Amino acid sequence: MKVKRYLAATSREALRKVKADLGGDAIILSNRQTVSGVEIMALADSDMSDLVDEPKSEDLVVPKENQSVIQDKYNANANDTRHELPTEAKQLSERIPENVVSEKFVRGLMKEIHAMKCTLEEQLAAATWGNNVQRSSEKMKVLRKLLSVGFSPLLSRRLVDKLSDGLNYVQSMKQAVSALMFNLRTAAKDEMVNKGGVYALVGTTGVGKTTTIAKLAARCVIRHGAEKVALLTTDSYRIGGHEQLRIYGRLLNLPVKNIQDADDLQLTLSELKNKHIVFIDTIGMSHRDQMLAEQITTLNNVNTTDIKKILVMSAESSDRTLEEIITVYRKYSIHGCIVTKMDEAATLGVALDAIIRRKLILHYVTNGQKVPEDIHAANPRYLLYRIFNTRPGDAVFTLQDAEFALVMARHGDDDTGSKKYAGVDHE
Repeated sequence: MKVKRYLAATSREALRKVKADLGGDAIILSNRQTVSGVEIMALADSDMSDLVDEPKSEDLVVPKENQSVIQDKYNANANDTRHELPTEAKQLSERIPENVVSEKFVRGLMKEIHAMKCTLEEQLAAATWGNNVQRSSEKMKVLRKLLSVGFSPLLSRRLVDKLSDGLNYVQSMKQAVSALMFNLRTAAKDEMVNKGGVYALVGTTGVGKTTTIAKLAARCVIRHGAEKVALLTTDSYRIGGHEQLRIYGRLLNLPVKNIQDADDLQLTLSELKNKHIVFIDTIGMSHRDQMLAEQITTLNNVNTTDIKKILVMSAESSDRTLEEIITVYRKYSIHGCIVTKMDEAATLGVALDAIIRRKLILHYVTNGQKVPEDIHAANPRYLLYRIFNTRPGDAVFTLQDAEFALVMARHGDDDTGSKKYAGVDHE
């Protein structure tokens, strides 16, 4: 690969030299004005393949049987003076032409060009977004409100981009809330209780799976009677983990059985096939724990019964944590989700943002420890009303007007892995 340097009085003359020497497909690497004239660094199109790293000589493997032959040839050539170049030709081959630049310089130059390109694209995107939003102060107010209640910059940008022009702030907020309500997928009221079946509540440690099962079981007992409800637990991992569910079972007059493995689970479910609904309390563990796959495999190995997996998430979890949790559990075909600890979260926007973007079905929300009072069927209108009618957040976490452009540009359409699930539909 040879990068050549051309110097001429004018740009046109320098380009003429490049075309005459390297052809019309030559690649211009740089063009700058110097004291001596216009300097152009160019590379022949056919030499671009040289940018691919060549295999190193030490990486080449020579069969042992050929090594002695190669060594003999090398020694013979070393003793044969006929293969030596003339002194003048040797000096000429060792001299680097003035208009040829090293490959290391080219690689460094290309890295710098790429970095400049990325910086320029980011600045242009920020400027474009800032100009578009600042033309409408009402949209800026809507954007500020969406971010302040916990919605992600990506979803907030999509909502603002789809708002109609010419609306005041109240009309714009109504349109944004309407779009959120349309995209928040919720199950029919008490669908689980009414339809029945086998449900396994899964999720990370401490999100309230056992307490949520007790609340759901109590609702089922009230509607269908204790003889139609059963509780199972696979939580032999925690010390006394299954005892908590047994206490709830005694209070509700429900049988509670401890499950050891997939065969035990299948046999137990066969015995409980006359029940209207069966709840399975699973082990709480980190979504990064390797045992999670084993636990899900146990649930999936039951051939006689369709076990619906319900993901339980805490409303007080951070946005990045919820994103990781949903990504992991979606691989296991979850049926829906339940959001707990609404009373402990500063805002519900973070949890609902993740549910909307990942298109999950929300069944219930919980807001306390009382059984069975503190569980409610998901109501989009009420949830969004609660989000947008809470006290304003601390000013420490509030973006200033000048910061919106940079934040929005970095969370736009080019966010890796986000485009496929960040869409917002309108009625």
